[in-house]
Amino acid sequence: MKVPEAGTVERWAWDYVSTTSLDVKLAPEPPSSPRRWEEGAPVRRLEAPGRPPELVVTERADKTRGLRAPSGRARALHTFLHHELQAAELMAWAILAFPDTPVDFREGLLRIALDEVRHMRLYAEQIRRLGHRVGEFPVRDWFWTRIPTCRDPASFVAVMGLGLESANLEHTATFAARFREAGDEEGARVQEIVGLEEIAHVRFGVRWFEHFTGALDFAAWTRALPAPLTPLLMRGRPLRRDARRRAGQPERFLDELEAWQPEPTDDAQPGS
Repeated sequence: MKVPEAGTVERWAWDYVSTTSLDVKLAPEPPSSPRRWEEGAPVRRLEAPGRPPELVVTERADKTRGLRAPSGRARALHTFLHHELQAAELMAWAILAFPDTPVDFREGLLRIALDEVRHMRLYAEQIRRLGHRVGEFPVRDWFWTRIPTCRDPASFVAVMGLGLESANLEHTATFAARFREAGDEEGARVQEIVGLEEIAHVRFGVRWFEHFTGALDFAAWTRALPAPLTPLLMRGRPLRRDARRRAGQPERFLDELEAWQPEPTDDAQPGS
């Protein structure tokens, strides 16, 4: 696979996914402005990211434990940081995988990638505040086992913007409440900041799913999810309908999402 031209956004995306430097993963230099896009870029579908030696990848991460102890909160934040890392990498992956999409779409992917990097730094600061460090807990590259199977950009935004990032609207609210119950107001506020900024990411997913498919229809969305993914993973309880509505998800879509039940054979949980 040919490496993209130096100085292009594609090269930035390639280098970010591929680097094994934790410092670069946490604080990459953004592409120069004005952006330079590679002319006639080929489809490039990277199969796996570079992993810094500080991050120990496991097949099955531990469940989130109690949050009363600082170590429990640090472990949870470490999981969230790694989710943000994978999201940033996969936005860069999509820039390379879908070169024929509108520039506005790829610019949006870049903006979101940089947002995810900033969220990682927020989590890293909180982990250090709690007396721990990035790399102290194992991580699982679950996103990377699923998202690269997306066959087209509609499928990608179905999983990321309309799926995992939408579910994070619920998860951040849940963990903000749990951190607050544990007496960790600062950690709760970070969860709320991330949750608020996810609304724009979900809105991006809504906009571009409608662009690629014609409408945000629940049945069309579920069909766009690559097997074995289902809506089970794409929602928290209770749904944050207010946030989802602000992101452009219509009431009927939310009704169908809330009512959806898996078949007995569905197995889409990440186990992390």
